[in-house]
Amino acid sequence: MVYVTRKTHFNASHRLHNHEKSDEWNRKTFGKCNYPNWHGHNYVLEVTVRGIPDPDTGYVIDLGILKEIMKRRIVDKCDHRNLNLDVDFLKGIIPSTENLVKQFYHELLDEIKAHASDGSELYSVRLFETERNFAEYRP
Repeated sequence: MVYVTRKTHFNASHRLHNHEKSDEWNRKTFGKCNYPNWHGHNYVLEVTVRGIPDPDTGYVIDLGILKEIMKRRIVDKCDHRNLNLDVDFLKGIIPSTENLVKQFYHELLDEIKAHASDGSELYSVRLFETERNFAEYRP
C-alpha cells in the first residue's frame, strides 16, 4: 500500500459558539475562540490518498489532479472567508478543527474516488490550525 499526501494552505476566520448554550457557557468553554467579532488562522491542509499504484502511470492519484480537487472543493470556498457564515458545506456546524476535518473529508471523497487509481481511496484529512494544533480524520 502506498500513501500519497498533498499539502496546501488557506486563511480563514471563525468563531466557536454553540447556539444551544448560554453566552456564559460559550465564553467558559471556548475562551478566546468565542470572541464575538471572530478570530483567524493560517490553516494547513493535508490530504492523503492510499492505494496500489496504477501499473501504467505509477500513480495512486495524479498529484496535479489532487491539487485541483483540493483547490476547488476546499481552498476556493474557505480561503479568506468566515467559516461560520460564508461556506455552504459548513452551515450549521461549530467550526472546530475536529469538525472541519470531517466536513473536508466528505467534501473531497467522491471526486477523489473518481480520479484515483482502481482500489485507491481517500485515507485521511489532516488540518493544522496552528503549528502545534491539528486534527486528523480517518474513518
